[in-house]
Amino acid sequence: MENAKEELVKKIESARVVLNKSIDEKRRYEEIYKNSVDLDSLIEQYIEAGY
Repeated sequence: MENAKEELVKKIESARVVLNKSIDEKRRYEEIYKNSVDLDSLIEQYIEAGY
């Protein structure tokens, strides 16, 4: 179970980096939005798992 939490945290951190990079590089709205939705989905999984 701890492995699953650590893996999810790594995915969240990675998704945050991708989102921030896309914002910093002034990417297209659609790309930034997708990256934001991806991050939100991972955070939702984290919350639902009760970590």
